[in-house]
Amino acid sequence: MPLHKDDPKALGGYRIVDRIGSGGMGVVYLGRSRSGREVAVKVVHAQYAQDEVFRARFRQEIEAVRRVSGAFTAPVVDADPEAARPWMATQYVPGAALSARIREAGPLRGTELRRLTLGLVEALRDIHRAGVVHRDLKPSNVLMAEDGPRVIDFGISRATENQTLTETGHAIGTPPFMSPEQFNDARSVGPASDVFSLGALLVFAATGRGPFDADSPYLTAWRVLHEEPAVDAVAEPLRAVLSRCLAKDTADRPGLDELAEDLARALPEPAAGDLGTVPLRQPPRPVAGEEPGRPAAASRPGRRSRLRRWPVLAGVAGLLAVTLTGFLLSAPFGGASESDRNGWAALPDGWEPWRTSVFGSAASGMTKPLSHPGASFGSPLSCEMGQGALYCGGDGVLPVRIDGATGRLDWRADILPSVGEKGYTSRVLGVRDGVLLVTQSALTSAGDDTTAVVVALDSVTGKRLWSHPMSTTGGNAALVGDLLMTPDGNRVTAHDAVTGSRSWTATLPAGPSYGCEFHDVGSVPYAGCTDAGTPTRTVFYAINPADGSTRKVSVPDGDSVYVGAVGGDLAFLMQVERGARNAQESAYGEVLLIDPDTGAVRRNTLPGVPRGMPALVGGVLCFASSRGQLAAHSPETGEQLWQTSTTLQEPGTPVAEGKGRAVFAASASGRVAALDIGTGGLLWESAAQAEEVVGVGYSTARVFLDEGALVVLTPDGTVFTLDPGHPDREPLSG
Repeated sequence: MPLHKDDPKALGGYRIVDRIGSGGMGVVYLGRSRSGREVAVKVVHAQYAQDEVFRARFRQEIEAVRRVSGAFTAPVVDADPEAARPWMATQYVPGAALSARIREAGPLRGTELRRLTLGLVEALRDIHRAGVVHRDLKPSNVLMAEDGPRVIDFGISRATENQTLTETGHAIGTPPFMSPEQFNDARSVGPASDVFSLGALLVFAATGRGPFDADSPYLTAWRVLHEEPAVDAVAEPLRAVLSRCLAKDTADRPGLDELAEDLARALPEPAAGDLGTVPLRQPPRPVAGEEPGRPAAASRPGRRSRLRRWPVLAGVAGLLAVTLTGFLLSAPFGGASESDRNGWAALPDGWEPWRTSVFGSAASGMTKPLSHPGASFGSPLSCEMGQGALYCGGDGVLPVRIDGATGRLDWRADILPSVGEKGYTSRVLGVRDGVLLVTQSALTSAGDDTTAVVVALDSVTGKRLWSHPMSTTGGNAALVGDLLMTPDGNRVTAHDAVTGSRSWTATLPAGPSYGCEFHDVGSVPYAGCTDAGTPTRTVFYAINPADGSTRKVSVPDGDSVYVGAVGGDLAFLMQVERGARNAQESAYGEVLLIDPDTGAVRRNTLPGVPRGMPALVGGVLCFASSRGQLAAHSPETGEQLWQTSTTLQEPGTPVAEGKGRAVFAASASGRVAALDIGTGGLLWESAAQAEEVVGVGYSTARVFLDEGALVVLTPDGTVFTLDPGHPDREPLSG
């Protein structure tokens, strides 16, 4: 991976040559010493450098790796855990992770499987002899070097005599490869836990599937604790050995010396030129509704009864008292076919995971981003998804098109109008029939007055089609249905969104002292006009899209926030407390449902006074608070439906999945969480992908839907895509 402009040039005497990878907690670089020795340099992300608990864990990781010495681990050669951004240099191991190897070429066979299996047993023996328990043995933590595997990433390991960083009732690990004791009592985790993880990893290596794979971490936890492992696809005698590793009771698992002998017999050295024993059975033909490669439902005892336990899964989470922190919680590896995506919507044609930046170089138009005093890194970006692409603008940001399938910056618009000495801003309104509508304004050199214009661009080429001057008073322009709405004081003009021709001009009775925002309610324009006096008053006007005639809808006095429509009623939240620092701290006491025809108001109290960024998603009110807690309430009754904690920090507005089964939210660091919209169960959390964490409150991450894919924008301008069925797939950097 190429270096980024903000990457360090050197660390601790090691020249930084390249990027090896980036994850939720840090970046790994390829470094080179003065003598030419190559090392892997792991550097902690800036946002975690001030976290004393994380620093303590990083020191613990360094100490753990230093204690381990063996042919199948990567030793520490240098480290500085007290640096402003702590770092550690280990021996560089040229080789892909086991996860990538299987994703690209499928399950291991013969000599390759034998070398991996016996090498990992030897590595664990060295780790345990040093008094260390790894606790996160998984395919992405195993590198496939030419001379055998290497175990890496001791970030959550611990010395067997040191439990100071293990909190009661909290488990840390990666669910498909965690042992039962990691879910039940993290303080009891010992060497036998690594044996369990090794068994799960080897089943995956031999078959391409984990023995406890499920659609969510909670189902995975249930399977680990209560069900027999799915190992039918592994042939004997290897199956019997791995089944013993996966025993629920630690006393029933083999020791490493015994395991080495059993595995050597189960995987004999193949003859020259022979692929050797292939530890795979021909999988049963899947029946309708079964995942390919999985045994049919009738062949798995307990499957029917397990599916009946869905209503108590939230209770399972409480019973396990699991906090799944900082790790990917989905199915462990990507690269699956569409038929194996667990019911998620289909991805766009030609889709691949990618990551880029709004400030990258474009293929045409203004190829480089605007360099001007008006540009403000970290200020809110204005972006909208439409017709398979993300379109973005902002303060000092010229409109740019990012292809949703590839991440390519297709074009950046020319400067329209001329940029003033004070600055420039653009705001994306949306796309209709191949026409992108944006507003652009420039502060004039004469003072703080602005000139503003609505511009129509060809969404494919970025070429200018037409433009209209726009007033800077009365509110913001908006795209509602097929109409472009442009306010001017208490007047609003509607234009055809494609041709720009004027349709009508109407006068809003509210008067010019009101500021109005336009909303699309079933393709009917509504003007929400607010008087910021005391008490605050809001008036909604339904506007006839044919002729501009209006109908008034009164909203009770108070700080109200419009969130959408519920069964034909307009839904508002009443603020009881404004966030002093950011919107995620605002609190809401009631939901109001107003009949737009009669004006009748229904009030429903919101128990617990939820805080956070609100959204009406999938028929429920969802709130995302600054500490990463998501809560859902019924808009019809106000009742709290669920409340779930995530590791997100200052998440943006929640967004519902296209089929209405899941809700997504993202943090400024680029970490994304997916929750079951019905139960609040945490489905997965992705690794952070932002290059830099910027913005507080007013500038948050956003999630967009592109058919079955997610497109995520972070405040620093990083844009990336995720497959919600396999969110761990590595992105292609743009």
